[in-house]
Amino acid sequence: MQLEPDRRYLWHGVTWATGRPTLLLADTTTGTLGQIEVVGRHLGLKVVDSARFCTSRYAFTDTVHVVPLSCPQQALAERGGQCANCLERDDFRFAHQIHQGGHTPPALAAYMAQPHWLYIATFANAVSKVGTAAASRRKSRLDEQGPIRATYLAQAPDGRAVRHLEDALSRELGLTQAIRATAKLAALVSFDPGHVDDAHAKAVDQAITTLAALGIASEREAWLPSAESCAVRDPRRSPERALYPHDLRTGEHGFSIEACSGPHALARLSAGDEILYVLDLNALKGHRVLIGNYASPPTTVQESLF
Repeated sequence: MQLEPDRRYLWHGVTWATGRPTLLLADTTTGTLGQIEVVGRHLGLKVVDSARFCTSRYAFTDTVHVVPLSCPQQALAERGGQCANCLERDDFRFAHQIHQGGHTPPALAAYMAQPHWLYIATFANAVSKVGTAAASRRKSRLDEQGPIRATYLAQAPDGRAVRHLEDALSRELGLTQAIRATAKLAALVSFDPGHVDDAHAKAVDQAITTLAALGIASEREAWLPSAESCAVRDPRRSPERALYPHDLRTGEHGFSIEACSGPHALARLSAGDEILYVLDLNALKGHRVLIGNYASPPTTVQESLF
């Protein structure tokens, strides 16, 4: 996608479907959805207004693959970042209840029929979650969440079976199935990798013991993160960090992205800055922006660290 200065784009957020952190943007003039890789790129942007617009849904291209769509009406967002029309057509809204006997559209049923993986992921705050991933999204599912450590525990024959296992681990071990984005982001400023490793190993050991008691054969296969995320996940590689002090959803911003883990970027405001800022690129999801020669407001964070 070739970005044009001062052209309006709708920010859809970061995807890892290609194996690299990629920003999805919809041209508001044509409605065309395109993508740009973010690591190594300088982004200057201006948020047009405070309104949030629909970022539509994912559609099935076959039984195991999906593609993102843009909203044909470019409507304002309602529930869950979607307009009513896109929500109505979104088969994935039934995915989390598929093992409870709810309505399952044919395309979703075919997608869920593929093998699925059960995993444990641990984040910078040393909190672990249990989750699932379709075989076709085995790696990208974890890439997009941005954990520090993750381990695949078991393969299930389909999406229904794996969700029963997920619920069992949540019930028996008290493992959450979701962690707030704000908690993930804040913890990336400063954390102890050794503490995260210990917490992850404990959660994995307990999960494997629980699966064995249920008669489920387990594995212990480490998730291999992409190189683009390494500097974010290892604070020793960038010890001078701070949370980006401005609200991305308003005003003008400019930064160069040096690494990305999930939607979380490690960015430098100018070439001479010693401080790297941690920010959530998905905070702009649903907002219209202009791309151009914009800069972030002055910050006093650097001085406060010394």
